[in-house]
Amino acid sequence: MGSTSDESKMLKAKETLDEFGIESDWRVLSAHRNPHQVVELVSSARENGYVAFICGAGMAAHLAGVVAAHTTLPVVGVPLSGGPLNGQDALYATVQMPKGVPVATVAIDGSQNAALLVIQMLGISDEAIAEKFSIYKQEMSNK
Repeated sequence: MGSTSDESKMLKAKETLDEFGIESDWRVLSAHRNPHQVVELVSSARENGYVAFICGAGMAAHLAGVVAAHTTLPVVGVPLSGGPLNGQDALYATVQMPKGVPVATVAIDGSQNAALLVIQMLGISDEAIAEKFSIYKQEMSNK
């Protein structure tokens, strides 16, 4: 996430990944304040065992795009509410990526859906995760 003030909005992603037994790395890195650290993390992510990124940022929300520019791993952007446009600016900044730099984008403050999207991606090649997700969907349907 881009700032410590984003933690409460991004917590649902971490909780959801934890619920499915998926290890996650929780970091505060800004595309604007410490871009070198972002690039350093992302450029070696595959070699270090990462499989996807969930990036939450508000206002200009360049974090997901910077991450996507430096990795071949999937990137899910979470535009965060706040500022004078209450997240609309972050939504447009996150969804408007140029050709060749894809960022899957969820709703404003939709960190839980970001985690679920990554879980679905992992379930493509991991039958146990796919089964857990199937059970999750069935339980959601039963409520």
